Amino acid sequence: MSIQQAMRQMPVSTGRAAVGQGEALAATSSDEACRPRHASGDAGSALLRAALRRENLLQAFKRVRANKGAAGVDGRDIDETSRYLVLAWPEIREQLLAGTYRPSPVRRVTIPKPDGGERELGIPTVTDRLIQQALLQVLQPILDPTFSEHSYGFRPGRRAHDAVLSARAYVQSGRRIVVDVDLSKFFDRVNHDILIDRLQKRIDDARVIRLVRAYLNSGIMDHGVVPSRHEGTPQGAPLSPLLANVLLDEVDKELERRGHCFARYADDANVYVRSKKAGERVMALLHRLYAKLHLVVNEAKSAVGSAFGRKFLGYSLWVARGKVVKLKVAAKPLASFKQRIRELSHPAQALETRQDHVSGADPTRSRTIGGATGGGK
Repeated sequence: MSIQQAMRQMPVSTGRAAVGQGEALAATSSDEACRPRHASGDAGSALLRAALRRENLLQAFKRVRANKGAAGVDGRDIDETSRYLVLAWPEIREQLLAGTYRPSPVRRVTIPKPDGGERELGIPTVTDRLIQQALLQVLQPILDPTFSEHSYGFRPGRRAHDAVLSARAYVQSGRRIVVDVDLSKFFDRVNHDILIDRLQKRIDDARVIRLVRAYLNSGIMDHGVVPSRHEGTPQGAPLSPLLANVLLDEVDKELERRGHCFARYADDANVYVRSKKAGERVMALLHRLYAKLHLVVNEAKSAVGSAFGRKFLGYSLWVARGKVVKLKVAAKPLASFKQRIRELSHPAQALETRQDHVSGADPTRSRTIGGATGGGK
């Protein structure tokens, strides 16, 4: 018996179940989920019960399966977890409703960044990805409408290209100076207490808050050790993008209150102004706002400068005939894309080129095609 078959045997709950459309996309919420409130006794909270409805869980499991992903610290892949949950799910569900469930630590992995260095990812167990996805499908329809219209990352019906088009419109209107801000190790530095405080102001449901706190505190296992953590939300967990927007929306709203034109995608934010002096004032403001959230601006990647000299989400701007501002793929991501195409087309030549580079050989003698140079942020 599969987990889908097991869940189909669960009694049908009343009300509309939340139907997810992606691990960070919206879902239609139940009538009960639209009215968050504290629960009494052991009955479980309204939001949690909505998340654990059979239909919502089935949809969540479909999303987790579609997104594939590796096993967590328990070593169970998606198929193995499906078989495991046939017997284990009733007890896990009761623990969730009683507030006694303890998530497993996430498994630490690192992947190389395109511009060098490494990015740390945390892989929850498939069971915890299922629970987080089910919770996401209930929370996102409630939280997303409260976010700034200038926020584009990890939101239903929005994408990175929308943020870039918004940036182009601001520059076309005469705002030729950009305050380009990048946060240093944002997901690693999310302060748990501050995030929970901001979440409690939006979600009046103690059981859900407790479960989110448990996920934040579950820690990252590295070589069998799980150090205690008071900050950070793992990249790779279904809830992390939504929680990031909850935290950063505070900065968005202050920029809105001051009448600024800006676009934010995750932790990348660009504010467009008409003068360098105004840009420096905005940069100072952003330093104060982020410091209040215990976040750190990456000074090496952040600057106040010409909107035509910076890139945003892989694109740069230029002025065509008639003073029309247009988009183009920035030099650095374009060069990376070309290099990737060469590696896929001629893997042996690409390997020889990399070996020549490491050994100090003249790169101009390489048989691979030279490309554009990188630039911008």
